Amino acid sequence: MTSRLVLVPPAIGVALREARFYDGSSSIDEAGAARARAAAGAVPEAARVVLSPGARCRETAEALGLRGVVAAELAPLDAGRWRGRALAEVAAAEGEALARWLADPECAAPDGESVRAVCARVGRWLESVPEGRTVAVVEPDVVRAAVVHALGLPSGAFWRLDVAPLTVTELSGRAGRWNLRLGRPLAAD
Repeated sequence: MTSRLVLVPPAIGVALREARFYDGSSSIDEAGAARARAAAGAVPEAARVVLSPGARCRETAEALGLRGVVAAELAPLDAGRWRGRALAEVAAAEGEALARWLADPECAAPDGESVRAVCARVGRWLESVPEGRTVAVVEPDVVRAAVVHALGLPSGAFWRLDVAPLTVTELSGRAGRWNLRLGRPLAAD
């Protein structure tokens, strides 16, 4: 039997609009919650639902009418001391460190995690996905890491993958071989 994984990034909120590094406490805004509620009927039924830790994934799942369990291994890329700060602020204060982190998948954010590490962590989780359908409401970083792992892409491709809020990226496969279907808007038909 085939494993089917439906990855759904959370609805938009203030932190995403302001391009802030993930800190776990940012919420979705009312417009994002309304879009998620409107799309609730478009989420396929699944044997299990898992969530990235953090408020916006929990809030999005709730707005979609989903109850799931938090999977710590689906946490987004840890930005270390940059957590909660705006990208523009970090670029102004620590431009060289930010440029290195964005260019080199081996380079970790200060007190944080490298792109290669998050891809490996999410990849280990991906290989444990059971048969049947799993819906995962996860941060965009987790979607990127899953796609990089599933397709055997170099981890340098991570930042080249754009993940829009409330879209669907589907992975299906068995025995470590994955197929990808990406970018479908999560909207009621």
